Amino acid sequence: MSKHAHIEDLADLRDDLDRKYHACWYERMLSAPVDAKKLPVAMRVFGALCVIGAAFAIYEVILAIMAAVSLFDGGGMRDYDISTTVVTFLRLADIVLLALAFSVIGIRLLLNQRRYAAVVIYAVYVLLLIGALCALMLYGVNIRLLIYVGLFALLVALQVYLDPSLRGERELQRKLHDSEVREEQEEGVLGRDLSGRGYMALNFFNLFWLFVVASILGDVMETIVHVTIVDPGQWQDRAGLLFGPFSPIYGCGAILMTLALNRFYKSNVILIFFVSAIIGGAFEFFVSLFMQYTFGAVAWNYTGQWLSIDGRTCGWAMGCWGLLGVAWIKLILPGMLWLVNKIPWNWRYVVTTIAALLMAVDCVMTLQALDCWYERLSHDPVDTPIQHFYADHFDDAYMADRFQSMTVDPGSAVRGGRV
Repeated sequence: MSKHAHIEDLADLRDDLDRKYHACWYERMLSAPVDAKKLPVAMRVFGALCVIGAAFAIYEVILAIMAAVSLFDGGGMRDYDISTTVVTFLRLADIVLLALAFSVIGIRLLLNQRRYAAVVIYAVYVLLLIGALCALMLYGVNIRLLIYVGLFALLVALQVYLDPSLRGERELQRKLHDSEVREEQEEGVLGRDLSGRGYMALNFFNLFWLFVVASILGDVMETIVHVTIVDPGQWQDRAGLLFGPFSPIYGCGAILMTLALNRFYKSNVILIFFVSAIIGGAFEFFVSLFMQYTFGAVAWNYTGQWLSIDGRTCGWAMGCWGLLGVAWIKLILPGMLWLVNKIPWNWRYVVTTIAALLMAVDCVMTLQALDCWYERLSHDPVDTPIQHFYADHFDDAYMADRFQSMTVDPGSAVRGGRV
């Protein structure tokens, strides 16, 4: 039997098992009343607390809006920068939406409608991300971010508990996992989406290593372009994290392009080019806005360039993103999967877990270091243990040397626009 035929047989087997599992699951759902299994009392108490907490949050937001209206009437808002005002009201709106979502979850739990509650949680994830970004821009790295992280972890656990199909799907995957991974690695297709719906399987393992490799390649590419074209002969560190040769904007861009184009890997390169250009340009604009609003940091400026959009992206930069997208989908992804196949299957999860923890530490420390750098440049007192740690080990000179392409102006940040 040829490798191609064996791969098709494996894909057919998995699809057949998936169909049988979901057919049985839907049959059970149709033959049994929805949410027939009653939730324990603790879950109903949690639902009541969600409703009470949501009502209290909305009450607090109403008071904050009334205070803002009084400031408008008294002319006090003249002391606030427009960006600070916009982000503040965006955060208030996000809190209201979060409160409404939690009230829906609470009511569903009280009514024992667990599946509907699990579905609503997907929307809450997006609202938590928006809220965390707004809090970061308004207040920097502080305890408020831990609240969002804690709520996210709580909702993940709650969703897994509420949705029985998630547990069933995990049980099915565990049964198929070992044999599939062994056979896929033997055939050299580990990481491919054998169903044909996309080029690669979109799981945490694949996406994490895409992020890592793209971050390294992006850092190397930017360094070469700068030393050969932008400023010939002058080397500049283009890394975006505190440790390692990583440029996370390219890592995140690679993940966005993979998510958007995974199903279209056989499409015309012109379509891939334009989609990649739009995604890359929008992402570059958002990252530039976020960095400036959060830390007063500017790492690139396209003012005066062709089709410049507020200096945050431009026509030729979007064109570069388009070319990178084509190269990524058509050339780099196959090489990535070849590299993945070189990792022994019984090592891949241990190595990935350790690497993911190290990357998380690097990202968190980078945010803290940038926040403390911003505070020092703002002449804020250095009085907390965290501020002393970063002032001693990552002082202004170290940060300026590490992030050589970045300038920080505290007055241009959202926090810099508040009195």
